[in-house]
Amino acid sequence: MIQQHDVGSVARAFQIRGKFASATPYGSGHINDTYCAVFHQEAGAVRFILQRINHIIFKRPVEVMENIQRVTAHITQQVVDEPDCERHVLRLIPAIDGRVWHVDREGNYWRAYRFIENARTYDSVESMEQAFEAAKAFGHFQKQLATLPAPRLHDTIPDFHHTPKRFADFTRAVDSDAANRGILAKTEIEFAIARQSLATALLQANLPERVTHNDTKLNNVLIDSATGEALCVIDLDTVMPGLALYDFGDMVRTTTSPTKEDELDLTLVRMQFPMFEALVRGYLTSAAEFLTPGERRHLVCSAKVIAFEQGIRFLGDYLAGDPYYRVHREGHNLDRCRTQFKLLQSIELQEELMERLVQDIAF
Repeated sequence: MIQQHDVGSVARAFQIRGKFASATPYGSGHINDTYCAVFHQEAGAVRFILQRINHIIFKRPVEVMENIQRVTAHITQQVVDEPDCERHVLRLIPAIDGRVWHVDREGNYWRAYRFIENARTYDSVESMEQAFEAAKAFGHFQKQLATLPAPRLHDTIPDFHHTPKRFADFTRAVDSDAANRGILAKTEIEFAIARQSLATALLQANLPERVTHNDTKLNNVLIDSATGEALCVIDLDTVMPGLALYDFGDMVRTTTSPTKEDELDLTLVRMQFPMFEALVRGYLTSAAEFLTPGERRHLVCSAKVIAFEQGIRFLGDYLAGDPYYRVHREGHNLDRCRTQFKLLQSIELQEELMERLVQDIAF
């Protein structure tokens, strides 16, 4: 549990001046353990972020940190001459031994960042302006990393967005029906099989490989508390090679519906077109310069693919007896699947309008 870590000892393992004062759990993340650590320095109390990397999820934490080190160093070079540049990129603090991670006595991997003051994250979108800023930030992030020199980044979660393999996993779950739930999900299984072509829609489009974030929720963008402008992208564990449209599609999936991911009242689940427009305009403000015509043509398709992919992942997990996603009620993963599929239906109903918008803005 998070309270069992000797955070003071971990904090002192990093190159942080001053005297360690305290550390408290910080943020709303569910994977890594995150703390805000306070050190007393000559100028007063200074805050830092300490994170224990969940090595159950990220089985190669050293590769995760090597990716993050390269990515943050590359972005730092690009923002060095910008005003307030310290707040426009995450900045790793080396450990005493010079590496950008520390391994504690229990074998846990830790990292430290400078704390970015006067900024916050939002777990759910509150306005079209926020959606625009977040999309602009993720587009800018991709643009900054489009010039990252070789070698290729590590695949920290191999085949993370390989939708054909996700579909194959789903069909195996259907065939085995390990939890004897197939009859309860008959409608959803038929819905997914009828849309099998979505599984290959992006991979067959001959799109270029990019450096992508792969977790483009709103709460992974730091927003300036005073101006409301996006400062920088955070939570870089899943940064790795991928398609730029994986990120855009996941923005649509996680931002445009007004409901939670496990909403029971499906009449409330819908793709809100004004939010989609804000995402398109924000993303293309930053990304239009480097995206190929093929990438721009597949923006709407990516929204369908990622909603479909996440839906079949939830459905497959439900059929297998919930081995992967933590559940809090009977049928929780089936509820999550239904939410994704209802969102996908809403996108399909508005697809022609969405395509016209992209055509007007992107071409």
